[in-house]
Amino acid sequence: MSVFTQVSETQLVTFLQNYPLGALHSFKGIEDGIENTNYFIHTDRGAFVLTLFEQHDEQTLPFFLDLMAHQANSGVPTAHPVATKDGAFLTQLNNRPAAIVERLPGGSIDRPEPEHCQQIGKALAGFHLAGTSFKQTRPPDRGLDWAEQTAAKIRPKLTESDRALLDDELHFQRAQKHGTLPSGTIHADLFRDNALFDGDQLTGIIDLYYACTDALIYDLAIAINDWCIDTQATFDVARLKAMIAGYTQIRAFTPAERDSFPAMLRQAALRFWISRLEDSIFPRSAEEMTFIKDPTPFKQILTSHRNAGMQPRQWLDH
Repeated sequence: MSVFTQVSETQLVTFLQNYPLGALHSFKGIEDGIENTNYFIHTDRGAFVLTLFEQHDEQTLPFFLDLMAHQANSGVPTAHPVATKDGAFLTQLNNRPAAIVERLPGGSIDRPEPEHCQQIGKALAGFHLAGTSFKQTRPPDRGLDWAEQTAAKIRPKLTESDRALLDDELHFQRAQKHGTLPSGTIHADLFRDNALFDGDQLTGIIDLYYACTDALIYDLAIAINDWCIDTQATFDVARLKAMIAGYTQIRAFTPAERDSFPAMLRQAALRFWISRLEDSIFPRSAEEMTFIKDPTPFKQILTSHRNAGMQPRQWLDH
């Protein structure tokens, strides 16, 4: 969510004439993140977020915007996209696909407590259940095929030990069989910076632009790897128990999900280690405020999960 494409006040005022939002009061670029250009905007009708999509094409984007509307209408705390006067969620600005969504109250938290994790687990399960009535599907764009292609690109730039770790983990993941896992619409990026809290109350799950159709337990593994890991790259047990308890309050695990959980934790860590390696080795240019995240923590998390073997499976039985 760095600002890759600048928008002037004059351009934004003209753009907003397509929406029933009244006059522009203020706008500001959002620094965090690495995928799209985002601005906070405030109009006569309230606070919103304008997104200019830097990576996705116009054929892909309706899935995300329709999913946001579906989840919000289903009672999941997500931001509803704003339709233009012609009823469209998606339009264009500065030669980029663009959309406006509601700005939810609250902010992200850096140091989650078990209560926060419990709410995230419960909301994620609700997201999964609501997704069962969302009829559109989308294949993952950060699956193992992507991982292997990206690994080939970054491998020459890695140390010998990192190459060995990467190759061994890819070999392990290719050997996994996940055909019996419950699947559906997943968020696929529910990190702490993609959840909003007003005080201790969860107010929103945001940034659905990696959402896809995949194994539900993989989505939980992604969240756990960010919300429930301590500074030593191991589980914070209190937070882990709270997130799993929140999730199972809404949806129970299947035996296949319990068996796959350790591998899914590893797959989730591998994905973000590789993506952050790529961004650090081959950074994209931005006109201003580019933010690149350190890949090292996810290498440490991956290593920790590998050393744990099948042990994490026990936590889904609690």
